[in-house]
Amino acid sequence: MQLEIRGAERLSFREKQAVVLKETGHSNEEIARQLGVNTTTVATLLSRARAKEYQAVIIIPTNLGLFGGDTGEEA
Repeated sequence: MQLEIRGAERLSFREKQAVVLKETGHSNEEIARQLGVNTTTVATLLSRARAKEYQAVIIIPTNLGLFGGDTGEEA
């Protein structure tokens, strides 16, 4: 699985860090700890990023066998 942030060029470096952590399932408290800031700062970073209308897209490889085949290719 891969995460793509569309519109990332509009985000600041810190906003990108916060967004990636949030979109990969981390809580605001965990993000604050990892970035060395408080939770209010994390909320501000995420709010500013949302205002810039980024999109998080999850890319799932087709070879996961989701539909019964081993390769995910059509028969």
